[in-house]
Amino acid sequence: MLDDASAPACSICHNGLYEHELTHQACRPCTDRVDLNLRALAGSDGLYARLAGSLHPGSSSGGPVVSGSRTAPLPVRLEPLSLAARGGVVTILQTWLIDWHDLLGYRHPRWDGDLQQQCDQVVRRLRVLLPWAAEEHGAFSEFAYELGQLRRQCEAATGGEKPARRFGVACTCGATLKITIESPGKKCDTCGAQYGLQELRRLPLAERRAA
Repeated sequence: MLDDASAPACSICHNGLYEHELTHQACRPCTDRVDLNLRALAGSDGLYARLAGSLHPGSSSGGPVVSGSRTAPLPVRLEPLSLAARGGVVTILQTWLIDWHDLLGYRHPRWDGDLQQQCDQVVRRLRVLLPWAAEEHGAFSEFAYELGQLRRQCEAATGGEKPARRFGVACTCGATLKITIESPGKKCDTCGAQYGLQELRRLPLAERRAA
């Protein structure tokens, strides 16, 4: 890895790139994380398939829905419905794939079957083109961010993982940066310092101020 501060950096975690990655938009660990998020969505036991089983109130691991209102509750939960329906997870992924095909000069991708089958198809195709996108696509960090959001939303809607706990670390200027264990990078709003993943992990925990 090059130590020069002006050397190319990963557009996701902002860490320096190794010499064989200098023409890439993202480093190998971040590209692997994107691939992992794609795989988590697809398949009969994937997050998208699990959305169908989380549509009814009380169907998530959060327990039964209790309402003090006299108004009858909605027959379905809106969060998983919005993700599972057209315009949700599948449509967002398809929009990215169309963009990739356009940039590569490929013909418009075709969608076959129901939404679950289309989800599996678009994930499979995105994974095939992932090495190219990680190297060539100028908005690859945006894709990675949006994909990560989709996974977290699906996990929350299906009673999966809870949001990552936020904690403070001390910037060299003394300001406190609020991050999570998954934060790929962070910019200090006070002094403008930009930290990559490994740099964030080396920062000391911020001291809690007395109330």
